[in-house]
Amino acid sequence: MPLVPFLLYVFVTSFTPGPNNMMAMAYANKYGFRKSLRFIFGVTAGIAVISLLSSYFNLFLYSFIPKIKEVMSILGGLYLVYLAMKIMMNKPGGKKEGSEKSNSFLAGFVLQFVNPKVLLYGITAISTFVLPFHHSNSSLVLFSLFLAFAGFLGTACWAIFGAIFQKILSKYERAFRIFMGLLLLYSAVSIFVE
Repeated sequence: MPLVPFLLYVFVTSFTPGPNNMMAMAYANKYGFRKSLRFIFGVTAGIAVISLLSSYFNLFLYSFIPKIKEVMSILGGLYLVYLAMKIMMNKPGGKKEGSEKSNSFLAGFVLQFVNPKVLLYGITAISTFVLPFHHSNSSLVLFSLFLAFAGFLGTACWAIFGAIFQKILSKYERAFRIFMGLLLLYSAVSIFVE
């Protein structure tokens, strides 16, 4: 398993701006970190479920359509290139405010099933980095929990340092996006070189 590209992919995907991180930052700014934890734990649980579903969906595809492995690796690599370009080219977005009702475990959990970043995160990480090397149930569960934990860390960091990140990102957002995009491009290239 190409560990460095996998970890870079997980890091970049978990810590770059997305719906989870932006909403956690907004909720922490509005309600405080403690009150935003219910949303963060919902996000974490949702990522774990999406990752597990992605694991077994990809395993099903691999066992019934063996040639799908190459196709999934190519699609995963191309998605990483797309994501890198999107991260590097996106313009700064505004902070989304939400109501107290949407700052809940259930809202964070359900968001994952409509959040394209998380859906593609699970499918890409599992199909590109995990399944070519690991197939056991325990491996799939552990990698899914790892992906959820990384998602938790990213979302919690955005919540904890929301005000600081807003100031830094507004000043250095372009450099941050280029750096994160280049890390993703490295992960994509490593898929094709391996």
